[in-house]
Amino acid sequence: MDDIVPRELISLADDEGNSVTVSVLRHDPRWAAGLEAEIVVRTPFVSGRCYLGLYVSKLESWSDALNRLAAGEDAAWMEMSRGASIFIRLSGEHDCPEVVVEDESGSMVTVRVPIALPDDWIADHRRRLHRVMKHWVPMLSE
Repeated sequence: MDDIVPRELISLADDEGNSVTVSVLRHDPRWAAGLEAEIVVRTPFVSGRCYLGLYVSKLESWSDALNRLAAGEDAAWMEMSRGASIFIRLSGEHDCPEVVVEDESGSMVTVRVPIALPDDWIADHRRRLHRVMKHWVPMLSE
């Protein structure tokens, strides 16, 4: 299991076919401090992807967002940075959590995805973050 490269930083999905994932694709050879990643949105109605760069402070800010979510607060990740932003609202318009992906600087598209999340999703995402940071961060130079 340790030989498997951890790629999925975020994997929010439900049985209705709605999902939002953030996956690390590779270390960006043009940018020693960064990782190439992508956000993928899939629903029965709309699907799309956008690429983004991740670096250590963005991974650390995902940890902060998970802490806010664990405290019962909504959270924004990568808000006001270049590229897409992800907002997680614990009580969305459809009486379940929703993930909003905004790509204001690129496509200028916003997608709102209601996702019924399992009870342990925050703990699962803390484990995902830990695995991603343990594998990828040592490759980055700041």
